Amino acid sequence: MVDSPDSNEQIQCVTSFQDLVSMPFQGMVNAICWSRELRGDFSEIVEKIALSGNITTVEPEDLLELKLSEEGQLAREILLNDLKVLKAHGASPVLNVISYYDRDDAYPFFPTDVYSFHVDRSPIPTDTFLCTYSGESSELLPNSQAIQKVLVPEIRDELKKLYGGAEEGFESFLGEHYFDLHYQAKPDARPVSLGLGHLWKLAIDHPESQVPPCVHRAPEEKSGQSRLLLIC
Repeated sequence: MVDSPDSNEQIQCVTSFQDLVSMPFQGMVNAICWSRELRGDFSEIVEKIALSGNITTVEPEDLLELKLSEEGQLAREILLNDLKVLKAHGASPVLNVISYYDRDDAYPFFPTDVYSFHVDRSPIPTDTFLCTYSGESSELLPNSQAIQKVLVPEIRDELKKLYGGAEEGFESFLGEHYFDLHYQAKPDARPVSLGLGHLWKLAIDHPESQVPPCVHRAPEEKSGQSRLLLIC
């Protein structure tokens, strides 16, 4: 079951880009959504981009070279503008066409790829911005409905076997291998779809953060359907 963003106390909705970037995370809020109903045919752009592997980075000049219908041109202008305003804000946005992400099978009992619920971490204060324009959209998991996987007893026992060292180094081991960034949904958890066209700002784990980091994951792609995703 997927809840609506409006029903979640962790999410604050805004109506402009300026509000999105200026509004601070505070209290329970660790996800801010610029809610938009976008015009344009973003799937046409996905179809006309020349793919190079499972993830293709799309540069502004790539967009400008495409011959598009009127609806495709509308979509292109939105993409170019989103890239422009985020760069002007000081972010480094990347636009990708994603067929699929690589799976992590190094530890079968503990995948650490982006299909797993996780939080982002940085040594400096920053935020994660993302928007899905076409294809399946990312999901958010309310923090109250998530448990850090390293705290699940049976998973922790397996990690200790994998570690095999002195107890005092175990927590460092978890951080070095990013195990501590991943979460498990509690029974009856209700993930929230981030939807299409909405530009999100998600709180991440950094030294000056005043709120818990936002737990989220990439969706399972439908067969033959690529995603168009902006992220930074």
